[in-house]
Amino acid sequence: MIREPVTLPQRPRISTRSSARFFHLVDAIARAHEPTPTQLAALERSYNSTGEFLSACSEFHGDLIQIHAHGSRQLGTIVRPRDGSREGFDIDLIARLTPEARRKYEGDRGPALLLDRLHGALSRYAEAHGLQLHRWERCATLEYAEGMCADIAPVIDAPLLAAPFGDTHGLIPDRELRRFDSTNPRGYAKHFDLAAAISPNFTAALRFSEAMDSVTRADVTPLPDAQEVFDRLLCRLVQLLKLHRNVGFGVVQVGQDMAPTSVFLTTLAAMAYAVEAPQPHESPLELLLDIVERMPLHFERISRPDGSEQWVLPNPSAPKDNLAASMNSPARQEAFFFWHRRLISDLKRILHAIEHHEGMDVLLKALEAAFGPRSAGAIQQAQAERQSVSRAAGRVTLISSVAAAPISVPARSHTYFGR
Repeated sequence: MIREPVTLPQRPRISTRSSARFFHLVDAIARAHEPTPTQLAALERSYNSTGEFLSACSEFHGDLIQIHAHGSRQLGTIVRPRDGSREGFDIDLIARLTPEARRKYEGDRGPALLLDRLHGALSRYAEAHGLQLHRWERCATLEYAEGMCADIAPVIDAPLLAAPFGDTHGLIPDRELRRFDSTNPRGYAKHFDLAAAISPNFTAALRFSEAMDSVTRADVTPLPDAQEVFDRLLCRLVQLLKLHRNVGFGVVQVGQDMAPTSVFLTTLAAMAYAVEAPQPHESPLELLLDIVERMPLHFERISRPDGSEQWVLPNPSAPKDNLAASMNSPARQEAFFFWHRRLISDLKRILHAIEHHEGMDVLLKALEAAFGPRSAGAIQQAQAERQSVSRAAGRVTLISSVAAAPISVPARSHTYFGR
């Protein structure tokens, strides 16, 4: 087994002020790729409507107990899809069935029958609402009018007595529709939330707070409360990874997608964060860089007799589920390490532009190369707005960062979408 896939060279010390500016740039970039209030409301309306329909349909009468979101919408790590042809966001939904429903889907045809019934019910819903419906190996996808897509997968409750988060364990049809695989989306969300709740250990907390205060005074737009920022640190890191991956690998090509999956990156980031956050770090940027550099240390690389490698990353909430299974080809493994090196290089390039005061043009070019034109455009627009307001107020705006206030949309009072 290979235990040390990366080397971790010493980094030069990063100034606290540059760290504060970099971190708020990251925050602004992530916000530029999140849903707007209108889109959040559309997301809620769509999955409420779909959930209410499924809860009343004859195919699952007495078996369906909950429809709930999972994946990035549930974790707070949602970003725009890699497909740049549409403005909508993607969400993942689980149609959760009772343990007793398992008896109805036993045998070789059981998984296919379950997906047939889900697809049949959603076909009526799609026809009634003028929507497109696509069937895949283990889920169905609805395309809504707002450009949003919802992947809906059926999961049968199958609690495990002696396993982490075993009370929420379930079974999902495998890709060949011949058996059921282990899964646990609700348990995974709990695992991620536990990691995200770990308080970072910043040794320069006072100086970092002062640096943020100075940025706040220099900029017209106030920055979010520091504790709010720290609470979102893991989510922001995952969004950063996904955005960089999306730019690095481009639009998905059928049969040629070498990009690491979101769940693979999210799990590595959460595991690295859980290890690194309690360790002393001078600033959030120092912590972010340590997490990024150490991500490859958190999965197993097992040497095969033919010289290739098998990668193993057990699902923390469903140990039989290998979240690295999709990475087990030499081409995808090579692509992952190439992307990882580029990520570290791009982050350091952006930091260098800030640390050495290379100017907004150089910084925007580095941001666009790493995170795409939308990210650079969001920073450029915010900078122009601050300069305009600052000139009107007779003040000088310093390079850097912008962060808008967080937006929340209250959920409707129903039980279909509980955590």
